[in-house]
Amino acid sequence: MIKKKIANIPFGPFITVLAGAMVNGKPNYATIGAYGVLSEKPVLYISLKNSHYTTSGVVENGFFSVNIPTSKSIYKTDLCGCVSGNKEDKSKVFDSFYDDVGNAPMIKECPVNYLCKVIQTIPIFDFTMFIGEIVAVYANEDCLENGTPNALEVKPTIMMYPGYYDLKDKVGTLFKTYRSMSTDEPR
Repeated sequence: MIKKKIANIPFGPFITVLAGAMVNGKPNYATIGAYGVLSEKPVLYISLKNSHYTTSGVVENGFFSVNIPTSKSIYKTDLCGCVSGNKEDKSKVFDSFYDDVGNAPMIKECPVNYLCKVIQTIPIFDFTMFIGEIVAVYANEDCLENGTPNALEVKPTIMMYPGYYDLKDKVGTLFKTYRSMSTDEPR
């Protein structure tokens, strides 16, 4: 296999998420791939461009939501990444719901939703990384397996330049596949 040096940009894959925030009293959502887990403690991060409308809502309220869309809602998901809330009201694109813990909208159509309270912000070039403690998690009942979301039932959308993709198969069991390998296979 020959390796070729390519552009210094992150091509992915990234789970596509919709970051939610209240902006001027209305729910607003932005499609992002800059999202992740920071520790085993319930902490997530999102990274938003400083000029994004959603960013102002996170700063104003101190809360954000992370909503995991399926490929069934790819049109609406892409719309939220193409259209600015500064120019168009996106409050009716999805049906929103709320938890009484924090002031951030979550999306009913998304099978998994996280509500996060901002505990730290980090400026990075023209972006702000919001680190949030998870204060509430919601999941569609039909996506749960033993109380935990099953990826093949959640059907997350993967973002990898230049497209969106979905999951088809489970290829191993987390932290068990290695241990289950026979001794004659390379480790």
